[in-house]
Amino acid sequence: MDLSKILVVSGKPDIYELVSQTKNGAIVESLADKKRCPVFKSDRISSLSEISIFTTEEEMPLLKVFQAIYKKEEGKNITFEIKKASSKELFDYFKEILPNYDTEHVHASDVKKVYLWYNLLNNAGKIDLEDPETENKEETPAEA
Repeated sequence: MDLSKILVVSGKPDIYELVSQTKNGAIVESLADKKRCPVFKSDRISSLSEISIFTTEEEMPLLKVFQAIYKKEEGKNITFEIKKASSKELFDYFKEILPNYDTEHVHASDVKKVYLWYNLLNNAGKIDLEDPETENKEETPAEA
């Protein structure tokens, strides 16, 4: 799963897939409703591959968190009502996924976004258990 072309745009509610780049920004497509829209260089844009979750040891890439949810849910969506869940419910589930998350730096709003993003990515068929770094290593011939 390659998250480098999946984007978060500040001020916009969904996550987007990069369709093409333009002189002044990019054209993106919402994973929720498949609508395309422009984003500009002045917008705050982050790739999901750049986002990590704080843990007590080191930062955990979002890819690994999504893969842990995917394993726990056996490839299905998170079924509880994410938007209506209490902080306790959100964190109880998150502790099953990432037991060593940093309780001081990870907030309920962060966890809620992770769950919503996971469901959007899963519905779009973008989640798998393959690590892009592992895929690239397998394609490189071994040195003798």
